[in-house]
Parts: sequence; C-alpha cells; structure tokens
Amino acid sequence: MKQLNKVAYTTAATAGGGRGGRTTSEDGTVDVELGKPGSGKANPETLFAAGYAACFGGALNAVASKEDLDTSESTVTADVKFGETDVDVDLAVDLVASIPGVDEATAQRLTEQAHEMCPYSKATRGNIAVSVTGKAV
Repeated sequence: MKQLNKVAYTTAATAGGGRGGRTTSEDGTVDVELGKPGSGKANPETLFAAGYAACFGGALNAVASKEDLDTSESTVTADVKFGETDVDVDLAVDLVASIPGVDEATAQRLTEQAHEMCPYSKATRGNIAVSVTGKAV
C-alpha cells in the first residue's frame, strides 16, 4: 500500500445515525442531514458523487494545462449507482466530462488522462466499476 510522503491537506468528517443521521466536517463547512435515497435529503452516494466530480474536474484541469489547454469551463458529472451484486451491495460510477473548445478525440483523451491522475479514480480503481467519457461541447 502506498504511503503519503508529504501531507498537503488533512480534513475529517463525522457521521452519526447512519443513512438517517447527520454528517459534519471538522471545519464546519459541511453540516448535512442525511436520508435514504429518494428521501429528498443528501445520502452517502450524493456526497461521493459531488466529491468525485469536483476532484476529477481538478485532475482534468491539471492534465489539460500541461498541453496549454484551458478546461476551466468544463463540467464533470459523476453518476453514482448503488445496488446489489451477486454477493452483496456495491457502487458503480459513470464519469462524463463535458469540455468546450476541443474535438471529441481530445475530450476523450483528456478525460482518460484525468482518470489516471485523479485521487478518487486511484482510490476506486480495481474496487468498483468506473467508466469515463469525454464529450466535446
């Protein structure tokens, strides 16, 4: 297992009550009442989707900047699915990066490169199904 040689940032969040409880971050920026899917309240999958989409967008910007491309107006949607497998429950994610100002081939290539760099992608690789699609817009 990889170890961090230099920690750039540390944060923590605490959840109480499971899916029907509340989660708060140590710095107070997150304070969310949780509910089961379909309840109209945030759930762990919603929070994971938001974090993954934002992190992936940062990775996309980083890989694009190496080619002097500006992807700051891009959007990333993380479509997180929660469901049953043959043996238990699991997640799957479809990531779609909509990138203005590039062609389809460049959009897909940048998206695949971001997938190699993104910490969320690294954390999920080999653990859950993740697909990536780059779209020129």
